[in-house]
Amino acid sequence: MHPTPESRSLPADSAHTSDYESIVEGYTAENENSLLNAYYERPAMLELADDVEGRRILDAGCGAGPLFAELRDRGAIMTGIDASARMLEQARLRLGPDADLRIADLAEPLPFPDAAFDDIVASLVLHYLRDWGPALAELRRVLRPGGRLIVSVEHPFAIHLAERADGRKNDYFDTRNRVEEWTMGGQTATLSFWDRPLHAMTDAFIAAGLHIDVISEPPATPAARELFPEVFGQVTGSSFLAFLFFVLHRD
Repeated sequence: MHPTPESRSLPADSAHTSDYESIVEGYTAENENSLLNAYYERPAMLELADDVEGRRILDAGCGAGPLFAELRDRGAIMTGIDASARMLEQARLRLGPDADLRIADLAEPLPFPDAAFDDIVASLVLHYLRDWGPALAELRRVLRPGGRLIVSVEHPFAIHLAERADGRKNDYFDTRNRVEEWTMGGQTATLSFWDRPLHAMTDAFIAAGLHIDVISEPPATPAARELFPEVFGQVTGSSFLAFLFFVLHRD
């Protein structure tokens, strides 16, 4: 299953950064009820986070705030960052004026002191970065000893299989740029991704001083099969290749 809706591949040198600013409303609406977000990725992140009552959590790449809202409802003390000012405007509409939301780029130093958070969630954001090293170093810095980093990314083998099915040759073991044109809610943007094999991900985590507790390929929620019969008619069970999940911790 290809994880991007209404997407069209472009030459890899046609863009260098992702432009979510032009599809904010469409992306926010898609995120609310889509199979991949509402019935697969977000429930999986919440299950991995488990009991968050009273925990200080950074939502790194919070977008319009759906995961932030769910974790806050479960008692977490939330802070959210995103590189898109327009995404944060959408988040404030959802979360209210008192929500702790800040513009910050994961490729740059973060505006927090050392050990500021008990947990960090990074939902579908790391695959936009060419170099994970600086971002992971900063995330580790602001995480308290024993704290968790919970990550979801595009599944590298799902991308590999989708491209091969489209007749495009690729080397799974390369770290390579992929540029796609996404259309959501009538809005179109050019997005740039960095695909890397599983071993490159785990190597980056270890190099950053993070310990891997969980690598997960979870099923969708039980309701998904009934709500999306056109998708589940093509797969066996409730599992499919789309995203890959990690729970990491720092000493």
